[in-house]
Amino acid sequence: MNIIRKIIHLYQRHFLSFEQQARKAGVIIGKGNQFLSNFWSSEPYLIEIGDDCQITAGVKFFTHGGAKVARIIDPTFDCFGKVKIGNNVYIGTNSLIMPGVTVGNNVLIAAGSVVTHSVPDNVVIGGNPAHIICSFEDYYKKNKLYNTGTKGLSSEAKMQVLLRLEDIKFIKKKMLNFK
Repeated sequence: MNIIRKIIHLYQRHFLSFEQQARKAGVIIGKGNQFLSNFWSSEPYLIEIGDDCQITAGVKFFTHGGAKVARIIDPTFDCFGKVKIGNNVYIGTNSLIMPGVTVGNNVLIAAGSVVTHSVPDNVVIGGNPAHIICSFEDYYKKNKLYNTGTKGLSSEAKMQVLLRLEDIKFIKKKMLNFK
């Protein structure tokens, strides 16, 4: 029986999309999402994701943690937190979403963020621990100058456009100051 489980597991990992794997594991998922890795925890049925979200590579959701140390006092100790992601949410590469976090609608979570608190609608967050950087609207206003209009183009066509652009059309970050 153990070998059959291993074969089924290997089949699922290699032939099912990450979304199909997540649904099969018990994650509640809306429509129009894109998943670039397996993000769910050992209690996937405690995770809910809205519509039109993108979860990039290396993202992890946690629904529990740290209970082992409390088992010296109470051997049955266990605690959990549900994770809920709203609609139109982008979660950047290698971000961590902690137990009990609810993320609102229209939220951009910067790569590498550690989300330890629930997040309101219409904001951009980032950092460790994550904090609000700006509103979703301010992010758009600040970055629309850099819009290349390449979404939907083939890789080759996008490359041709990007290689012809002047430097002013690319995002540039400020230099850190040495104090």
